[in-house]
Amino acid sequence: MNPAPTPEPDAPRDLVGIGIGPVNLSLAALAHPLDGLDTVFYDQRPAFGWHPGLLLEGATIQVPFLADLVSLADPTSPWTFLNYLRSRERLFPFYFAERFHIQRAEYDAYCRWVCENLPGLHFGHQVDAVRWNPERDVFEVDYTQLDTDGEAEALGRTYTRNIVLGIGTEPYVPDPLKPLVEAPGVPVVHAADYLDHRATLLAAEHVTVVGIGQSGAEIFLDLLRNRPAGREKLHWLGRTEAFAPMEYSKLGLEHFTPDHTRYFHALPESTRDRLVEGQWQLHKGIDAATIAAVHDELYRRTLHGGWPDAVLTPGVRVRTAGRVATTKVELHLEHTLQDSRSRLTTDAVVLATGYRERPLDRILAGLDPYMRRDNQERPRIDEDHRLVLDPSVTGTVYVQNAETHTHGVGAPDLGLAAWRSAIILNSLTGSEAYALPGRTAFTTFGLTQRRHVPPPREAPALTPLVDDRR
Repeated sequence: MNPAPTPEPDAPRDLVGIGIGPVNLSLAALAHPLDGLDTVFYDQRPAFGWHPGLLLEGATIQVPFLADLVSLADPTSPWTFLNYLRSRERLFPFYFAERFHIQRAEYDAYCRWVCENLPGLHFGHQVDAVRWNPERDVFEVDYTQLDTDGEAEALGRTYTRNIVLGIGTEPYVPDPLKPLVEAPGVPVVHAADYLDHRATLLAAEHVTVVGIGQSGAEIFLDLLRNRPAGREKLHWLGRTEAFAPMEYSKLGLEHFTPDHTRYFHALPESTRDRLVEGQWQLHKGIDAATIAAVHDELYRRTLHGGWPDAVLTPGVRVRTAGRVATTKVELHLEHTLQDSRSRLTTDAVVLATGYRERPLDRILAGLDPYMRRDNQERPRIDEDHRLVLDPSVTGTVYVQNAETHTHGVGAPDLGLAAWRSAIILNSLTGSEAYALPGRTAFTTFGLTQRRHVPPPREAPALTPLVDDRR
């Protein structure tokens, strides 16, 4: 690979990435060896961090280690998880550990290793605006360079022919609980910040966990294991009607394949919306091993008689909430199936209420006149993960992990990150930079199954590079 020289200040790049989470990091890693491709990636955070508040000891990611940044598109890449282990002289320990699902903290460390060694990643750069310049046929990307304290240090602008958005998700807080999270006093924290408040939560007399997905289960289990037997004083509740296991059968997992993604994208918009709502157990349930661990811990506490002071109630929603004498929180609860209501007074609340896609409108306000939207006013996104824009815009905006409404439940799944990055790079270069499989599932989704068709090999002109090595 020929290294790309530093471009002229006003020379347009081939691709600017906004956000450096796992999905854009995957794209950057797969773009790295492609000759003649000039890329740069920005993130406002000072360094990479993957859900740092949930890096609980022993917690594992819910996809196999092969779902790293690159392997499912290019297992020979230098940026594989196995090569990370090799660089740390840990291949043999990993081999004997026989772990198919690695710890969450180890996945975070692997991504940090890639960030430390991969060029073209700029942390501490907050992208402020994106505009289309019709006179130059390029996008203008305005950013603010931040210092170590997060304060503005300098302003800058980059020009690019293409953009890829990988701005990820943000913690979701239900409306009745937003005033409590934003006010000081009794700890009401989102699960994303759990480790920062863990000591305070363990010291609280009574703790309530709201949300019965994977994060809620892990946090409830951590609290349970670290509170005295008989005096646990824990409540765990959520809207889902059962403490349901995540679908993890082999054919069930084929919903996270390119075959299903293509099938889903071709469905009518209204059908896609109904389908996503009904597929919650594919990605919002609890890992069966975690459910077993919770039950084992509860059972262990009955060995000497009595029951643990822990209440687990599914099918419950929080109607309203408020503070009581500044030292407690009162939750007004409703059991929807039973049509009953009650109040719960607690000393601390952890909101394991999940995440939502960050709205693209915030960062793409300057492109709003060019964007095409669906019946729900969401951005239209084509099969190759491109925003559908007015034909007058000759550049392309690619989208990662913000297209569940068009690409289905696999959109945020780490197992599809490398495949999606390869699709984007093949589209960007107009060539088969990465050979992708035509079929990926035994399941035939629909009466006809759409196959992958490689792009034409004629690549568009990229930024001309000069090999100035001596």
